[in-house]
Amino acid sequence: MRYRPLGPSGLFVSEICLGTMTFGGGEGIWGLIGQLQQDEADALVRAAVDAGVNFIDTANVYAGGQSERILGQAIRNLGLAREDLVIATKVLGPMGSGPNANGASRKHIHDQIKGSLQRLQMEYIDLYQIHGFDAAPPIEETLDALDALVRQGLVRYIGLSNWAAWQIMKAVGLARARQLAPILSLQAYYTLVGRDLEREIAPMLTSERLGLMVWSPLAGGFLSGKYSREHEEAGDGRRAAFDFPPVDRDRGYAVIDALRPIAAAHGVSVARIALAWLLHQPVVTSVIIGAKRPEQLADNLAATTIRLTAEDLSTLDAVSRLPAEYPGWMLERQGAYRAASWGQ
Repeated sequence: MRYRPLGPSGLFVSEICLGTMTFGGGEGIWGLIGQLQQDEADALVRAAVDAGVNFIDTANVYAGGQSERILGQAIRNLGLAREDLVIATKVLGPMGSGPNANGASRKHIHDQIKGSLQRLQMEYIDLYQIHGFDAAPPIEETLDALDALVRQGLVRYIGLSNWAAWQIMKAVGLARARQLAPILSLQAYYTLVGRDLEREIAPMLTSERLGLMVWSPLAGGFLSGKYSREHEEAGDGRRAAFDFPPVDRDRGYAVIDALRPIAAAHGVSVARIALAWLLHQPVVTSVIIGAKRPEQLADNLAATTIRLTAEDLSTLDAVSRLPAEYPGWMLERQGAYRAASWGQ
């Protein structure tokens, strides 16, 4: 396991982050994603920590708060030292029926930090993330609310999730101009079958030195190895009941066709190669993996041992590369003179 600084900070996190969306279950999508209860969650947390994982991600909305509750109890049950862990959670989604029980307003943020800390049985959150963009409050209000939590010692660092590049850049600029707690990271969807992030977000993250936490790195199980053109519906897989994130199936199956011989050459699973590809991308800080079974977790964790060859990376890039889109192709064309002068 390697450890990388999270954005422009001295906080080091494992390149694999344990995701806890499978903890808790309940009604609706949470039951479809996972139904793990305390004993099962304890076993997964133990296995992850034993493998060197120090980074664990949850959210207040996961299973209506049950994910946070189970995670906090797992840490106590296992006797893990709080200072050895980097705990991340998120705020935005509805946690009640009232008009102020959701969003990124000062009120909702300050109300929800109390609930998250109580469920996690902790005095502080290492990384507190805004789970999505809320157009209602000014970004300044959200940033001021987060800065207050940092000053109170309830939160150590702040991040964003599922924001557009211009929204992130606006928030980063405002935080700097107002001398507020800086934004360190973005949690976003990124896979071999979903490389949209490379158009605007990835270059911005690199420019501003922000960290990237990748959610759903196997595209909701599509890259697990169970799916193929011949077996489009993979039995009891998650996508059979919850087809998310969206995947272009034609492009997706072409990627799977390219993954299989590479996986065979390395003697590992398709999923492990898909995860390893992400770990080879310079913009990626940590890849969030969620699991329902210990053997699934073990296989995913082993992606850290894979070293893809230049030929492997070239093959996967060619089959999954985004089609050219404006202004990208124009910027490349107009920037050719610089590339020539730099000898590239």
